[in-house]
Amino acid sequence: MKPVNIMLNGLPGNVASTIAAHAIKDERVNLLPYSLTGPEIDAQTCTIGTVAVELIQPALRSERIRAIVEKHGRFVSVDFTHPNAVNDNADFYCQQDLPFVMGTTGGDREKLNQAVARSSVCAVIAPNMAKQIVGFQAMMEYAATNFPGIFKGYTLDVRESHQAGKADTSGTAKAVVASFQHMGIDFSPENIVMERNPEAQRDKWGIPEKYLSGHGWHTYRLTSADGTVMFEFQHNVNGRDIYAEGTMDAVCFLNEKIGKGRTGRVYTMIDVLQSP
Repeated sequence: MKPVNIMLNGLPGNVASTIAAHAIKDERVNLLPYSLTGPEIDAQTCTIGTVAVELIQPALRSERIRAIVEKHGRFVSVDFTHPNAVNDNADFYCQQDLPFVMGTTGGDREKLNQAVARSSVCAVIAPNMAKQIVGFQAMMEYAATNFPGIFKGYTLDVRESHQAGKADTSGTAKAVVASFQHMGIDFSPENIVMERNPEAQRDKWGIPEKYLSGHGWHTYRLTSADGTVMFEFQHNVNGRDIYAEGTMDAVCFLNEKIGKGRTGRVYTMIDVLQSP
């Protein structure tokens, strides 16, 4: 099977760099040597392995995309940029007829889905590309659907820690909180405790020093009204490698849907996991 051409946007960011390094070793995909980057980036290129990737500023993206499509044909855009750029980037992909995998969190998610629905492209949009964590989210969603109100009267405490450069509250934490709300918990996403201080992460949380610059630790604790019963769910991720495999799976899934002529459709990582 011919490898899927991908353009990984968000370089030289840490997550994008990790996924790009995996992409150049994955026989299912072909990493094109271009990446949309932010206006604050001064560098013109970024080296991933032996591949020199051209970094494209927002002011030049329309012109460069046309040239890239003319040279390489259509490709899948993979977005790991910044929360502030989510909606603008998605609008751009839709306007340029570029199917995309959106791993960036933040932005207006409703507008994001609407942009795809009105377009001629399809996309995989997920707040988390780690397959095992997505599976955990699916279990929570199953409980929310089949056992509504099961934790009524319980209180919820949610703590999440990510590297200092992560600007927004974890999209995964918000999604899990939504499931607990359906299970009867009165809890607002604004009450999620975010930790971004490296010293506190190391000294209070026990996160290994080498992973302070890239990790995702989450704890969800439910306590009964009288304090006699406690449930705790936890998932701790060190590093970023876990997100790369799921992203490549999402690319291949999306490419299959494109081959079947799908348009205007948003898929999730649950769809990816459930595909044959």
